[in-house]
Amino acid sequence: MTPNENKSFSADFYGLTEAEVVANRHQYGSNRLQWHQRRQIWHLVKEALHEPIFLLLFLACALYFILGDYTEGWLMAAAIVFVLIIEVVQEYRSERALEALRQYTQPLVRVRRNGRDVLIRCEELVVGDIILFSEGERLPADAVVVQQNDLTVDESLLTGESLPVSKSVQGHENRLYQGTVVATGMGMARVEAVGQATEFGRLGRAIEAIKPEKTPLQLQLEHFVRQMLYAGLGAFILVFLINLIYTQQLVSALLYSLALAMAILPSEIPVAFASFMALGAYRMSRRSILVKQPKTVESLGSATVICLDKTGTITENRMKVAEVLDYSGKGRCLEYAMWASEPEPFDAMEKAIHEAYAQQASEDRRSHFRLYREYPLSGRPPIMTHVFVGVLGDDHYIIAAKGGVERILLICRSLDDTTRKEVLEKTAHLAAQGYRILGVASAQWPDGQLPDNQEDFDWQFEGLVALYDPPKSNIRQVFEHFYTAGIQIKMITGDHVATALNIAERSGLRSDGTALTGEEIIQMPDEMLRQKVGQVAVFARMFPEAKLRVVEALKANGEVVAMTGDGVNDAPALKAAQIGIAMGHRGTETARAAASMVLLDDDLSHMVTAIEMGRRIYANLRKAIRYVISIHVPIVLTVVLPLLFNWPFLHLLSPVHVIFMELLMDPTCAIAYENDPGDPDLLKQPPRRRQTSLFSTGEILFSLLQGIAITVGIFVLYHYATANGATEAKTRAFVFATLMIANIFLAMANRSFEYSIFRTLRYPNRVLWFVLAIATFILVTILLVSPIRDLFQMEALTLDELTLCAFTAFVSVFWVEIGKRWR
Repeated sequence: MTPNENKSFSADFYGLTEAEVVANRHQYGSNRLQWHQRRQIWHLVKEALHEPIFLLLFLACALYFILGDYTEGWLMAAAIVFVLIIEVVQEYRSERALEALRQYTQPLVRVRRNGRDVLIRCEELVVGDIILFSEGERLPADAVVVQQNDLTVDESLLTGESLPVSKSVQGHENRLYQGTVVATGMGMARVEAVGQATEFGRLGRAIEAIKPEKTPLQLQLEHFVRQMLYAGLGAFILVFLINLIYTQQLVSALLYSLALAMAILPSEIPVAFASFMALGAYRMSRRSILVKQPKTVESLGSATVICLDKTGTITENRMKVAEVLDYSGKGRCLEYAMWASEPEPFDAMEKAIHEAYAQQASEDRRSHFRLYREYPLSGRPPIMTHVFVGVLGDDHYIIAAKGGVERILLICRSLDDTTRKEVLEKTAHLAAQGYRILGVASAQWPDGQLPDNQEDFDWQFEGLVALYDPPKSNIRQVFEHFYTAGIQIKMITGDHVATALNIAERSGLRSDGTALTGEEIIQMPDEMLRQKVGQVAVFARMFPEAKLRVVEALKANGEVVAMTGDGVNDAPALKAAQIGIAMGHRGTETARAAASMVLLDDDLSHMVTAIEMGRRIYANLRKAIRYVISIHVPIVLTVVLPLLFNWPFLHLLSPVHVIFMELLMDPTCAIAYENDPGDPDLLKQPPRRRQTSLFSTGEILFSLLQGIAITVGIFVLYHYATANGATEAKTRAFVFATLMIANIFLAMANRSFEYSIFRTLRYPNRVLWFVLAIATFILVTILLVSPIRDLFQMEALTLDELTLCAFTAFVSVFWVEIGKRWR
C-alpha cells in the first residue's frame, strides 16, 4: 500500500448528473435481478385451475350437461367462476404482500451524484455511479475501486474461498463483485455492471433461487391434507358404488359421488396457510417489523429465549465520555482514543470520543492528518489500531490503539505490575457503575514498512476512557412483557463483566448476579455449557465464536432462540438462531442479510409486538382450520348417511349445493379469521413447543364433535320433515337452511375456544361481519326468490319453519358456550 493511494474520501469524484443517470439506466438497465418473475393474474388463474378441487368442479359441471340438466350446469359454471375469483383474489393479496416485503428488504446504497452523497435503493443504481462503502456492507454491483483504506472483501459467495481478498486501485486487485461483503476497511468504486450483467447475475447464485426447506407446520398441514385426500378417495369409491346400486345409472352415480369428494377435500387449508403467513408478514412490516420470509411468522409464536446485545438494544446507544484517566502524564489519552477511532465515525462510542476531543482540545489536529493504515478489530477482547500521516506528505506516523483493557495491558509490555493491578482495579470499579471502559495506547515507529500484526508495535499505555450509555427508558417494561410471555432473556455483550451486570440490574433483567465470559464458554465442555446457559442470563466479553456456542447450546436444550445483532461479527449467531433479528438503523448489511427479521427503527418493544402478532396469526390459523374441520363433517354426513341407511331422499345435497357452501367457507377461513384480533391473553400464555402438533387429539375430537352436533340438528329436522309428509324439495330446504345458518353461527362461535361469544362479539373484525352478511344475503335470496330457489331444487319455508331451522342451528352450535363458561 502506497501513501498516495489512500486519500481522504473527499469530493474528488463528482459522480453522475441526473441526466446521465437516466441515460445510463436506459442504455444498461436497472440493478435488478429477476430470477423469479412476478406472477401475473393469468398465472394465478392457471395455477388455481390445476388444483384438485377445480378438477372436481369441472367434472361435476360436465356431468350436469351430459345429463341434460343445463340450468344446473350453468349454475355450476357460474359458481366455479365465483370460487375461482375468491381463490385468485386471495393469492393476489398474498402476492402483493410478498412484493411489498421484497421492496422493504431492498438495502440502501450510498452513492455520489451531483457532488453529493445520497442514499438510494439498490435497484436504482446505474452503470457509472460512484458508490461508497465500509466494513460489513454487501456490495450492490460489479465495480472498480477508485479509492480505498485497508480494503478487504469476502468473495466466498462467488469463489468459495473463505479468506478475505485484499483490494487496491491497481491491477486485477481493483475488481469488486455484486453480493460480496466488505470484510475490513472502506472504499469508493465506480459501477461497471448492474443486474443480470454482473458476475452474480450471470452465475445465478441467488439465495432466493434456493428452494426453502419446509417448516414443521407446513409439513403437518400437508400430511393432514394428504390424509383427507385418501379418506375422500375411499369415501368417493364407497358412495359411488352405493349410488350405482341404487340408481343403476353410471353418470348420475358419479355426479352425486362428486358432491361427497368436494365436501371432504379441504381445499381451504393450503390457501389459508399461505394467506395467513404472507399477510401476517406484511402487517408486521407496517409496524416497523420487517419479516424477510413469511415462514418466520410461524417461528415467532414458539420463541422461548431471546438473546440481546447490550449496546443500542438494551441501552440508548447515545454514549458520552464520562471520565478520562491519563496514565502517561502527558494528557494525550483522549486524543489517542480519537486517533484510534474512524475519521468519519458511525459508531455511537466513536462519535462520543470525537465530540469530547473537539470540546477539550486546545488545537484540533484532525484536519492535518489522514488515515494511512487501519488494523481491524482482533484479539480477545478485541482491539483496533489506526495509523495516520500528515496531509502535506509528512512521514511522521501517529499510531493509536483502543479496545478491551485486558488486551491493551497485555500489549503494553513496558508497564509494571503495580500499575497493571491499579488499572484493573480502577476498571472494575468503573465497570461496576455501568461504564464501558476502553484502554488506550500509543506507539512510535521508524520510517519504513509497517508490521503486519498490530501487536508488533512498541506500545505505551496512555490511559482509560470511560463512556456511559444508559438503559432505554422503556426497557424494564419490555423485559416484563417478555417474562410474562414465558420468554427467557439472555444479555450477550462484549463489555466488562461488571458493566454487563450493572446494566442487567438497572434494566430489570432477572439474573442470579453471575456472568459467563467468552473465554470460559470456549473452554467449557458441551454438556456443562448446556447446563450453564440454562442458568446464566448475562454473558460478557463475548466474541463471535462464543456467541455461536451459546446459541447452539440453547438450541441443543430444545429452546427456540431469537437473537439480536447489528455487526459483521454477529452474523454467524444470527444465522444459527431460529429467529435472527437485525437492527434497521445500526445494523450492517451483513447482519441484515443473515437475519430473518429486521426491527426497522431499532426499538426492541416492537419485538414484543412481533411475538404477539406471531402468536395471534398462529392461533387464528388454528381456529380457521378447526372451523373447516367442523363444517365439513355435517356436509359429508348429509351426503353419506341417507345412502348408508337407505333413508328417503338419498340425494339431499348435490355438487351445486356443496359448491355454494365452498363460496362461503373459503373467504370465512382465509380472509375473515385472518383479520381477527385474537384473544387478549396471548402474551400471557407460554410459548408453544416447536415440534408440538398443530392440534392435540382432544382438540380434533372436539372439532369433530362440533360437526356431529350440527349433523344431529340437521337430521332431527330431516326426520321431522319426512314424518310430516314433506316433499324432497321441502326437506332439502330444511337441511340446506339449517346447514347454512349453522355455518354462520359456527364462524362466530369458533372465534375463541376460551372466551364466550358475548366477549368475542366485541372483537373488532369488519371483514368477518361483511362475509357473514354476504352469507345471510345468499341464504335469504335462495330461499325467497322463486327462480333461484327452483334452481336449487327447494320449496319455500314459512317463517315458523325458518325460525325452527335457526333455532336448531343455534342449539347445535352454541352448546359449546356452556363448556366455555364452565372452563
